[in-house]
Amino acid sequence: MGFNDILSKVFGNKSQRDLKEIDPYVQKVLAAYSGIEKLSNDELRLRTQQLIADIQSKVATETAKIAELRASIDRLELEDRERVWAEIDKIEKDVTETHEKTLEEILPEVFSIVKDTARRFTESEEVRVTATDFDRDLATKHDFVTIEGDTAVYKNRWMAGGNEISWNMIHYNVQLFGGVVLHKGKIAEMATGEGKTLVATLPVFLNAMTRNGVHVVTVNDYLSKRDSEWMGPLYMFHGLSVDCIDKHRPNSNERRKAYEADITFGTNNEFGFDYLRDNMAIGPADLVQRKHNYAIVDEVDSVLIDDARTPLIISGPVPKGEDQLFEEYRSRIESVVDVQRKLANSLLAESKKLIESSDEKQQEEGFKLLFRSYKGMPKNKALIKFLSEPGVKARMLKTEEFYMQQQNKDMHLITDELYFVIDEKNNSIELTDKGHEMLAGHSGDTEFFVLPDIGVKIAEIETQVFADDEKQAKKDELMQNYAVKSERVHTVNQLLKAYCLFEKDDEYVVIDNKVMIVDEQTGRVMEGRRYSDGLHQAIEAKERVTVEAATQTFATITLQNYFRMYHKLAGMTGTAETEAGELWDIYKLDVVVIPTNRPISRNDMNDRVYKTAREKYTAVIEEIIKLKEAGRPVLVGTTSVEISELLSRMLNLRKIPHNVLNAKLHQKEADIVAQAGQTGTVTIATNMAGRGTDIKLSPEVKVAGGLAIIGTERHDSRRVDRQLRGRAGRQGDPGSSVFFVSLEDNLMRLFVHTDQSL
Repeated sequence: MGFNDILSKVFGNKSQRDLKEIDPYVQKVLAAYSGIEKLSNDELRLRTQQLIADIQSKVATETAKIAELRASIDRLELEDRERVWAEIDKIEKDVTETHEKTLEEILPEVFSIVKDTARRFTESEEVRVTATDFDRDLATKHDFVTIEGDTAVYKNRWMAGGNEISWNMIHYNVQLFGGVVLHKGKIAEMATGEGKTLVATLPVFLNAMTRNGVHVVTVNDYLSKRDSEWMGPLYMFHGLSVDCIDKHRPNSNERRKAYEADITFGTNNEFGFDYLRDNMAIGPADLVQRKHNYAIVDEVDSVLIDDARTPLIISGPVPKGEDQLFEEYRSRIESVVDVQRKLANSLLAESKKLIESSDEKQQEEGFKLLFRSYKGMPKNKALIKFLSEPGVKARMLKTEEFYMQQQNKDMHLITDELYFVIDEKNNSIELTDKGHEMLAGHSGDTEFFVLPDIGVKIAEIETQVFADDEKQAKKDELMQNYAVKSERVHTVNQLLKAYCLFEKDDEYVVIDNKVMIVDEQTGRVMEGRRYSDGLHQAIEAKERVTVEAATQTFATITLQNYFRMYHKLAGMTGTAETEAGELWDIYKLDVVVIPTNRPISRNDMNDRVYKTAREKYTAVIEEIIKLKEAGRPVLVGTTSVEISELLSRMLNLRKIPHNVLNAKLHQKEADIVAQAGQTGTVTIATNMAGRGTDIKLSPEVKVAGGLAIIGTERHDSRRVDRQLRGRAGRQGDPGSSVFFVSLEDNLMRLFVHTDQSL
């Protein structure tokens, strides 16, 4: 028994310690619930208003003082304003601390109120209460509330996400656990289907009672709109205002009002962009956001890890932004790429012959040629297939190690014959002398695509005997020439990347003659996102669509920096534990694993490994047919649009009806995913498309064995694989998951360096 095992035995593991810490809160909620349950509908609502009034009264003096100080600022001299702002900050900090203490005290009662409100909506088609002005105003905007004289009638059916829903959910005890975790500013890891959206109602309701605003952050606008409509009536019943920023135009008065609501739903990007727009505002009247108080981030791993490092950018036009060289040099790049491709193919063919020889020296020369082919075109499918042969990749890597000795001293012996060298892992390309010569073409200038050494050239001018005016003119000419060549070299490098490292239907798709980036984590199109530094324009030139004008950055922020501004931040997801270290290091967010309401009965099978991609996809199709014939629904997860379309064609050849959900076909995402649990339904989805939508199974499907998950490739991140697996086995449902892997897969190709034979 190791030291860690001894510690766990004495003190329990982290999950046990977390649950032990939270359990007293849950017991207090259950104790308070028996009293709340006995209240009439009017008494229940009155108790909420009393608690809100108590919260406000405890900070009334401080709030009045803050208002007084703010009103006096405009009358003060500039040097005195800093002192007043410091005083306001101190008082606001005291107010926040008082609020937190008060919320901690009333948590059991408030959670009981929310749970019992859910029960009343579940058990009654109508909940009748004495009408207030808030109810009357709601009735003019929403059809789930009607006014009959002095009575407000709340129905338990309303529209959410374009579908009519009937409220039928009451919080389980494990969901109360999750609610406490979220209120304390931690991350609740809950398995798919455990009702994370319902869990959030508990801390959202509690923290909204301070009237300082609560932000519920989702990964796409469908979920933000759906969740605001789905959970909204629960909050509105108690007089809390709810809005969704994604329903209103940026910088509009309606969006400002959405931020003034007690509870504001929205997507991570829109919250971030609104912050940037506020930073560009001319005056206070143009601001839409208020102080960042409390946020709950849904799919927190996706938002705070996957998307967090990509900056949000507000950009604008630059002078002569249309004057670009991408289309001018496109034909030259296509020529050099075509020549390199032919060279790589001939090197591969020659290497195969030499490797088959029994002569050791010829084999050695063969692996040298193979390595050269690899450095020239690593994504060549014929090369990838050959490298999956037993022993081939291991020998090539030994060749690579030899030429990498002494800081790549002899690497030029491999690369000099190529036109450019590709480093696939680092996403970079470097032209060789041979490539420079070919690109220079008929210009007659071998230095046409080579940047001069500015320092050396200026030193040469300084040593020559010229008048000062003439020296300056030569320097200006040199700098102008450098700027022209710099733009030329940059254009060529970006075009080479576009042609050799970025593949259509993998990293991006073309929709309506526009290049749209595909999120590698979710398989969704990233609306409004563009590659920076001219790469997007290079891809547009490659695809022969309109090349957009160059832009300059006006404002930028990463989601990582944006979410760290909140006083309190919490999140929920099905897969955070694998990133717990990073979430703590960056955000100081602790991950608490919440147990499932019912034991998981999903059968997670071992990976099935195949030599080639072709054999793997054939096996996938056979597995789909077998499962479909057994009456089970199948969800097939792919890593790219290209693979999803390949599998779709293979299924069409076998006349198997199916749905495809990828970056090109995402409009009906939630509808397709929701239907994926019906008998014999086959759904192909890129990665985690449809997250946030439960796949509910019919009784017949449960008897047949539940939803079957098939992964067609392992992802770089274990967490993404866990997300796919988590679609099956919700709430104790039966199900299974299995991944099909081949030695030609990107993950195996780039990161597995040992010899593998099957």
